[in-house]
Amino acid sequence: MSKQVYFNDVEAGSGIPALVKNPTTRQLVRWAGASGDFNEIHYDQDFARSTGLPGVIIHGRLKAAFLGQLMTNWAGAEGQLKKFSCSYKSMDAPGSPLTCKGKVARKYEKDGQGLVDCEIWIENAKGEKTTDGKATVMLPFRK
Repeated sequence: MSKQVYFNDVEAGSGIPALVKNPTTRQLVRWAGASGDFNEIHYDQDFARSTGLPGVIIHGRLKAAFLGQLMTNWAGAEGQLKKFSCSYKSMDAPGSPLTCKGKVARKYEKDGQGLVDCEIWIENAKGEKTTDGKATVMLPFRK
């Protein structure tokens, strides 16, 4: 786990340390088992190609989990993910790195909590955004 981030120390525009994921077909099979999403486009090359895809594609919800990991890693042990959403702009294939990125959009206090709204996204190896999202985290106050 990374060093604890405190509400007092972030500002709008602050970056969130990137998280690089290297998904494999094996990981997609494991995700299928854990999530119950056994659509063959996620693990069977021939089937995926028969549907017009260039090959297997990564589950959208797995990409969402990567972004969730980005935020919980950043929030640290004392922080808390309060809201999360994302939308899929294009498909990603296993075997190529995905970089999860984010930045602070706004910080504010509500009901005694330090809240931070963030813009988050995934970029493929070409630097193209393939998934966009938003998250709100509660960060502890520095004592």
